[in-house]
Amino acid sequence: MLRLLYGLLVVVCILPTIPGLLGVGVASLGYIPPLSLHAFSLDGFSQVFSWQGVETSLMLTLFTTLASSYLACVLTFFILESCWNRPIWNKIELALSPLLAMPHVAFAIGFAFLFAPTGFGIRVLSEFFNISQNTGVDSRALLIKDPYGVGLTLMLALKEVPFLLLMSIPILKQLRVRETIKVASALGYRHHVTWWKVIMPQWFNKMRFPMLAVIAYSLSVVDVALVLGPTNPPTFAVLVWQWFNDPDLQLLPRASAGAVILFLVASLLIMLARFIEHAICRSAKQWQYSGRWAPRLPGKAMILTLIALFLVMLPLIVTWTFALRWRFPDSLPSRYTLRFWEYEWHGVLEVLSQSLFIALISATIALVFAIIGHEYRLRYRWQVPGYVIAIPMLIPQLSILFGLQVATLVISNGHYTFWVCWSHVFFAFPYIYLSLDGPWRSYNEKLTQVSLSLGKSPINTWLHVKLPQLLPAIIFAWAVGISVSLAQYLPTLILGAGRVSTITTEAVALSSGFDRRVTAIYALFQALLPLLFFTLAVMVSRLNTRHRYKRVKGLIPNESFSRKPRHP
Repeated sequence: MLRLLYGLLVVVCILPTIPGLLGVGVASLGYIPPLSLHAFSLDGFSQVFSWQGVETSLMLTLFTTLASSYLACVLTFFILESCWNRPIWNKIELALSPLLAMPHVAFAIGFAFLFAPTGFGIRVLSEFFNISQNTGVDSRALLIKDPYGVGLTLMLALKEVPFLLLMSIPILKQLRVRETIKVASALGYRHHVTWWKVIMPQWFNKMRFPMLAVIAYSLSVVDVALVLGPTNPPTFAVLVWQWFNDPDLQLLPRASAGAVILFLVASLLIMLARFIEHAICRSAKQWQYSGRWAPRLPGKAMILTLIALFLVMLPLIVTWTFALRWRFPDSLPSRYTLRFWEYEWHGVLEVLSQSLFIALISATIALVFAIIGHEYRLRYRWQVPGYVIAIPMLIPQLSILFGLQVATLVISNGHYTFWVCWSHVFFAFPYIYLSLDGPWRSYNEKLTQVSLSLGKSPINTWLHVKLPQLLPAIIFAWAVGISVSLAQYLPTLILGAGRVSTITTEAVALSSGFDRRVTAIYALFQALLPLLFFTLAVMVSRLNTRHRYKRVKGLIPNESFSRKPRHP
């Protein structure tokens, strides 16, 4: 049975990558029979490179991707060096859940409300420093839709820091940082020098996969770039998305060629990232041995700034939902109203119900598949390689979604909600699987062996021995899957053919020049929904820990192992 379920996992979550890449690759060569295009050619690629401004778009994409990814990496290292194994780290771990729960689009909308030319930041500056729009402040110097992508770069870097911090926790536990610092201090190295010259190369080497995931996302992001990115020209991913939406279907090879180029750029950046990793971890040994000096890092200031931004953004979004009149440069609205809530309430409820339905179904299915995958690996000592499972995370979505759309149309022309749910399972599965990888590997299998030796069935052992210990990790992975599903933009639009609306698609659509109050309502719900499920995961974890503690102390009997023997 387990073999059959693992085969289903491979079919649903891994094999679709092949038709996705083949479909967009063939279409980029001009072979699309439904459009009467039967001849292979390179016209699509020539149309891409003849597009005015495509070179600038590609350079913007490379700059925002590399700058945001490595800026996030540097900030993460600053925070770890200053806060790891110190009292402040416990508070940082508590803050990671709400920081991770806030989706990229909601964070981008809050970022726009804060740093727009008439945003809250400029209002505060004008209040305290008498700055106005007539004092020569150029909106291009600000961070929203600036032509150089600085705002997009900064926002992506700040949003990826919590993810990299979370990925660093198990890595640093493996590196035994406390013992390393003791040995280095005995040799005369200070705390921050030890982090730079001893811990950083080891940490950066093990952060390979999280960094590749961050690079791939920053390269292919569309929804956040539509909110904050430059517009003329946009980033290359947005440009390809605009080509896919062109009403002239005869130009579809150009869009497919753009998706193929995006995939090739992603591959080149992954190779570049491996080269940078090698240069830092292997070729910089002379620097590691060259004395006891290293720069001090303002890590505490970095994490406090990030938390402060989050604490400002969420109330700012809430304030905009009730603002009736908010003139510039007033720091607060002069009039409040419930009018926009009354107008949008029924529409919001409908979108929320559909978003929750899709997220719960897809996250639950992906969670079941992830558990099956880990159990299959333990039983048969074999699994699909991890980099194959992570392919949906490491390649741009636009590079496979067109091929997947063609495949779904061939299988069944319709059932858009079903295909959207399946696409969310496809993209959420790698995150859930990797979230469970550490807990499953750290579980002591001897406990299962002892239970089986006492005559318990495998199902009874799994439910009463293994599940209670792994339940917090399972609930957290489920919350991660829900958050990933709620944040999906391109899969919902492409496979839903515009007929399936979620809170993310509505928030992105409304952020493009619509009323800020309505945009804030959708952004607020998009931020609160993942936070709700992460809070639920934390509560379940604490209740489970408390219940297990009482059971160990003998306050709660274990019914599965303490049943009275039956009398003949």
